[in-house]
This record gives sequence, C-alpha cells and structure tokens, in this order.
Amino acid sequence: MIRNKLSLLSLIIIVGLSLTISSCSSDHGEPSIIPEEPWTPPSVDPGKPGVHSPYISKVYDFLPAVGQFTNKMPQYNKGDTRADMIRKAEEQIKGSKPAGMISLGGYGGYVVFGFDHLVENKKGLRDFRVLANAFWANANPNPNGNSRGGSCEPGIIMVSYDENENGIPDDTWYEIKGSEHDRSIANYKITYYRAESNKEPVLDPNKNYATDVEYIRWEDNQGGSGYKEKNQYHNQNYFPEWVDGASISFEGRLLPNNAIDESGKGNYWVLYSFKYGYADNAPNNDSESAIDIDWAIDTEGNPANLKGIHFVKIYTALNQEAGWLGETSTEVSGAYDLHLKGEVIPTRK
Repeated sequence: MIRNKLSLLSLIIIVGLSLTISSCSSDHGEPSIIPEEPWTPPSVDPGKPGVHSPYISKVYDFLPAVGQFTNKMPQYNKGDTRADMIRKAEEQIKGSKPAGMISLGGYGGYVVFGFDHLVENKKGLRDFRVLANAFWANANPNPNGNSRGGSCEPGIIMVSYDENENGIPDDTWYEIKGSEHDRSIANYKITYYRAESNKEPVLDPNKNYATDVEYIRWEDNQGGSGYKEKNQYHNQNYFPEWVDGASISFEGRLLPNNAIDESGKGNYWVLYSFKYGYADNAPNNDSESAIDIDWAIDTEGNPANLKGIHFVKIYTALNQEAGWLGETSTEVSGAYDLHLKGEVIPTRK
C-alpha cells in the first residue's frame, strides 16, 4: 500500500478524518525474487574521480510486489521491459532533487540502489538517511495510543560494501538490524498468483471500498494464505505487468504487523512506527529515518563491522492489509550520505 500521501491524503480529507495517515531470500534475511531466469545488473557509470554526490547515483534493480500503486509508481506503459522500469525508478529517486517516489508494493517488493562513493561508517554517528513518506497522525481516537504512529510502512534495509571493486552490487549483503529483529520471522517466503483477465469480482457488502475482495491470491511458507483486495481508488493491474508467468515469489524477513484499527469501525487505521532501523518508518526530518551502518549484521547475526557501504537494498517487510487503506507497502523517495551533507546525528545508545 502506499498510503500514498498523494491520493490517500485527499481521500482522508474527503471522509472527514482528522488523522493524517497514509494510508525476500535466503537465510540471510535478504530479500529476493525467485526469478524465471538469471539476470545481471547493469554496470555502474564511473563518474568523475574525486567528485562525489551525497545522493543516490544509480538504481540497479527494482521489482515491486503486488500492490495498489504497482504499475503506477513508476508508471508502466505497455511494452516496458524490466530495464525500462529500473530506469524509471532511477528517474524518480536519483540525485539531489528526486522527481517523485516509488512504491515497493506488498511484502517482498524491493529496490537496489547505490552511491558513487563509499558511505563511511563513522563511530557513534548515523551514516545515511532513507527518504520516504511516513508521517504522524494528528489525532488518535485511542487516548493511550503511541504518538509515533500514523502512516509508517517499514521496509528492511540491506547494505553492501563493494569488496571486489567492480561497481555492481554482487558482493555480500548485510541486514540492518532494526528494533523488531527478534520479533520477526526469518526465511519467510510468499507467492502471489496473477489474477485471470476474465476473473469475476467477488464483493463484500461490509467492504464497500473493495471492488474485488478475492483479487490476487497469495500463499506463504508459514501456512498462511489469502487475497490481496482491489479497491475503488486504483483500477489498474496490481501484478507487475512486465513480469511473465502466472506467479511471482519473494523471500526475506517478515516483520510483525503494525496497523491497528483504533476506531473499531474500520475507518481510522493507525500504522505505528517501530523504534529504529527501517525505511519509511519515520518522517524524513526525524532522526529515526537515519541509519547507522554499525547496525549491520551478517548471516549469523554478528556485527558486520563494515568500514562503509556502496549499495543499499530495501524491501517491504510486512504482509498486512489495513482495511480501506489497502496493503502495507514501503515507499522510497531518495537517500543520502549524512556525512557529505554535513548532518551530524548521534547513534542510539
């Protein structure tokens, strides 16, 4: 879901809500698509020696999962290939003035991007910030609710150091260990099944926002199954159009759900922020949207002890529906090196 703070904000205003809400891998906890055939990422442009930008310099891969903004952010046009969609994603989030935002869709959808230099791991400080569209609620019908909630759609962050110096993200990936690591499920796998083009919609009178409550079927390796609903606000195909085949699978680490219907009536959902360590989990001006490379761990859960990183991978880490807001999806609108930007943010103690 993108509780895209574009269309959903306007929806919230329309229904008169006071809440400004928006609304995968291996044993490494690393996200991955189960591809139909091997794919090699494009090589990086060398750039000018000694001249570095704090911002994203290149997007290497992009594949959203099923979602109401899939094929829209960025826009898919008939005939677009995987390379076309990667280029479009790069156009949205690269550089100092990103053109917009990308949605990673539901669980497992991901983006891989890189910097034109080593983002240094400075002891005691956070090192880079991921930009997204999380924000806090202005109000909450639950007087005991956590104030750090509203529209937070956490994505897990992976980082990599270009050890072989070939300029592409083919080295070891390390997971940023966030606050919910010990409450998460490792080695989670989900498969989404493409809806038939002539499928008859299934309606539910209790869900007047949904145009098909059994739109895209999914199954996971934890015994779970269900459907991703289609809603009245987004009518395009929710399955990535440029992907062939009847299904698509992702693996990674699954975070616990964070959405609560605080109204008890289905009209006031709050997506609560986790403490630290995730993308699209706190507003861009909040210290918790900034990441310390020292939080990176290896496959055994030990500190990675990286001197810095060149590449970042982000994937949606929740498999969750929030009523009329739809599926939870991580959004990304950019990223930058805090040190080159001159921003000094101490790490958590």
